[in-house]
Parts: sequence; structure tokens; C-alpha cells
Amino acid sequence: MSDAYYELLNPDDPIGEKFAATDLVRSTWSATIQHGAPPSALLVRALERCQARDDTRLSRVTVDLLGGVPVEGDLWVTARIERPGKQIELVAAEMLAVGKDGAPRPVAKASGWRLKTLDTTAVVHASAPPLRPLSEARSRDMKKDWDRNYVHSLDWRWLTEPLSRPGESWISPEVDLVAGEPMTPLERLFAVADCANGIGSSLNIREWTFMNTDLTVHVHRIPEGDWIGIRAETSYGPDGIGTTVGTLFDGQGPVAAIQESVLVRPMPGR
Repeated sequence: MSDAYYELLNPDDPIGEKFAATDLVRSTWSATIQHGAPPSALLVRALERCQARDDTRLSRVTVDLLGGVPVEGDLWVTARIERPGKQIELVAAEMLAVGKDGAPRPVAKASGWRLKTLDTTAVVHASAPPLRPLSEARSRDMKKDWDRNYVHSLDWRWLTEPLSRPGESWISPEVDLVAGEPMTPLERLFAVADCANGIGSSLNIREWTFMNTDLTVHVHRIPEGDWIGIRAETSYGPDGIGTTVGTLFDGQGPVAAIQESVLVRPMPGR
């Protein structure tokens, strides 16, 4: 199996770019569905490539997971400009998979505001305090706890103990997003951003499930380097719904803010 999340099967398929997923997309909740991070990164790839302009970049991306994204079977990704403009564009992307009737159906979608860039070095500021350095983080050897899945694609090092509030980690993907392609900085960011839900959780995974339905990331600076830092914490309401709020970092400091909606349920059988 390729050391990548996806293999590009046909860039010119009439439905859209056609992909096959590898074992490294498998979720920790179920081996039949994908972790939210790889589909998010693949959708960002489509947003960045859609009628690409050198003078713009994505500032906000929202990913909606429309259900469990299947691991098996063909996948297609399409993208389009929804709102063109000289300084502000809205770009949309969609991932499709084979449905029960054999026809392609949407399983995830993303929208992104793409803004024109200019030099604002003189006013650079980030409000979040820095994350402690990678040198202070340690591995928890999480790969030993699961069969080959998404966790096996990462070098994941923790700054905090499990169930801490907030949780803090440094993560670096060790595989390609698409086989043979180097990841862009934003693809790399979204290849791990969805981990904020797990990092920010204070619930015992043996007693509760806490699956997120979406993620929204506001990027004020493009990340540099191989490592992405995450500081996150989840708030839980009294009615089975939570919200994860966090900050994403590179080695120089904060780069983005993230929020996720979380469906909280007791583990079946408890």
C-alpha cells in the first residue's frame, strides 16, 4: 500500500478527479470510514487548484462532513468558483463516493474565501500565546493501539497529558496527501487540523464518542515547516452537543484558529 492517503486514478474522469483511498485514511472510530483530516486536506487541494491565482490565498475554509466518508470504493473531487472577484473569491469543492444505489453521492464539501494578498508586514500580530516548543513534547506511541489507520501516518508528540484542558500537541504527517505529490503548506495544515477534536477532548474514549461534523479554519498566516502545533479545548453542553475551539501553530507561532461542532454520545453498551 502506498505511503499516501490517496492515489490519483484519473485526473480527467467526467465526474471529477478520481481517487482511491489507502488504509492510512481509516478512522480511529471505525475502520470502514475515513478520519476527517485526509478528506479535509484533499478538498483544500481542490480549492487551491481551482482557477489558481498567484496573488491570492485561502483565508477561511469550512469543511462539512456529510456522513461517514467510506474508505472502500472510488472517490471523486470537483471544485468551482462560486463568487468570482478581483480581491475576494468564494471557492467550493465537493467529494463524492459510490452510494448504495451505485451512483456517486456527495460525502463531504468545503468552501473557502480566497483573498488577494499584499504586504502588511508592518502590522503583523497574533493574539494567541505561543505553543511550547517541539523539544518539550513526547510521543505516546499511539500507533501500537490500532491496526493500520490514520494514526500510523503521523509523528504525533504531546505537550500535555491525556484529558488535559486545554490539550496541546505537535503533529507532522509522514506521508503524502496524494501519492507522488509534495503537500502544500495548507494541505499539510488540514492534514492534521481535524485532530483538534481529539486533542481538546476531556472525555474517556472508552466511555464516550465525540465525532465532529465539520471544521472551520481561519488562516491569518501560511504555516512554515513540517510540524503543526495544536492547542484545543472542547466545551460540552447538557444536550449531547459540544464545540471544540483551538489555535494552530507552526514553529514561529500561531497561524490559524479552528472551531468544530461535536456530537457527544455515551459509548454503546454503557
